[in-house]
Amino acid sequence: MSNPGDTDDTPLTSIRQMAEYFEAGAKPPAQFRIGTEHEKFGFRKVDLAAPPYFPTDRQPGSIRDLLAGLAQIGGAPILDGDNTIGLKQGAASVSLEPAGQLELSGAPLHDLHQTRQELETHFDQVRAACAPLDMGFTPLGFHPLARRAAMPWMPKGRYAIMQRYMPLVGAMGLDMMTRTCTVQVNLDFASEQDMRRKLRVSLLLQPLATALFANSPFTEGKPNGFLSYRAQVWTDTDNQRAGIPRVMFEDGFGFERYASWLIEHVPMYFVYRDGGYIDVAGQSFADFIAGRVPALAGVTATQGDFADHVTTAFTDVRLKRFLEMRGADAGRPDMMLAQSALWVGLLYDPAALAAAEALLRGASWQDAVTARTAVPRQGLAAPWRGGTLRDIAADVVTIAQDGLRARHRLNAAGEDERAYLQPLQVIAAGAPTQAEHWLQRYNQAWGGDAGRIFQEAAI
Repeated sequence: MSNPGDTDDTPLTSIRQMAEYFEAGAKPPAQFRIGTEHEKFGFRKVDLAAPPYFPTDRQPGSIRDLLAGLAQIGGAPILDGDNTIGLKQGAASVSLEPAGQLELSGAPLHDLHQTRQELETHFDQVRAACAPLDMGFTPLGFHPLARRAAMPWMPKGRYAIMQRYMPLVGAMGLDMMTRTCTVQVNLDFASEQDMRRKLRVSLLLQPLATALFANSPFTEGKPNGFLSYRAQVWTDTDNQRAGIPRVMFEDGFGFERYASWLIEHVPMYFVYRDGGYIDVAGQSFADFIAGRVPALAGVTATQGDFADHVTTAFTDVRLKRFLEMRGADAGRPDMMLAQSALWVGLLYDPAALAAAEALLRGASWQDAVTARTAVPRQGLAAPWRGGTLRDIAADVVTIAQDGLRARHRLNAAGEDERAYLQPLQVIAAGAPTQAEHWLQRYNQAWGGDAGRIFQEAAI
């Protein structure tokens, strides 16, 4: 969840103008980049509780102190009012999710070797900043111990609006905000047609990604009956703006159709003016453009407002000026790299993209939705077109391998990017997913103590 960052005050007057916002993201393949984002839960080592934003006399360690420590290592503060709520680190940034989950929004990078270095550098910095605070961070899809009421809230104006609104549109919106973490990769497109091909392939395969990266089998200290409870949370968060929209599979879908869907079907959260948020949650963006929102009387809708509104759609693959893959739980560092490697391999090589389309030929929006509904609980055993997701896992990983081989991006040792898919090859061959591994640990070595996951999964 980003902060408002588009200051374009051009008045917004037409769907064509909104479509041009997306078109501006198109670039030639030689300029394609990889942007990896990942989140993780903070914990105090003394009691495994989530650190609050502000330090207290009774509780050592706070998110504000952590950000101060990271700023000393390197970074310019990002403010919300008087509070530091993130850091700008060159082309990358560190930000806070609603309950203090720490997110790295990585820089646009040329290859996965650079992504690996970026991740390792970030983790080194976080560990250094945590050491004097007796804190740690663990990447998991859903918080394994804390009740929702025990999670802190960060002092960000956008989150205060969402905190009020979320319970009105779904039972689990506040859980999504406070108790989930994800890993994403952001990838480019060359044209509207290229966007459409990549979007549909990645939407159809997003349930498979959810299964491969499942890493949230515990709730409040006990097995919850799911492999990706984070994915289950998204089924009842705010369905007008989440999931796999049918419109993305309709004939004629493109930038204009998507812009129309955003302003007609995705309710607003806020408008940002003069350093503050105006709460218009639930109002229509189309009505805002037409001047029919009472709280926005006299406020002209701008291109920057539309750019902010785009960030409030939470589809499984989100179209911005690039494509965001959003179906995976946060997990081990090698799995974070594997998530980026999977989608780079599938989408950035023309032959691999064509092979993925061939594998998926005949698959429909309904196939994707059916798999998406079952995958949080069943994982790779979820239904897929008369079989299961496991039936296509090895083929998909092989296509991604071929795509990475064709890229021929070598590190200093002369190795290409295929090595980053190794964790997925093992799972596709029958090894346990992260969630299944943790359930084995819970039932055996941990003796039913889910809190031990914090030490074993910490970065």
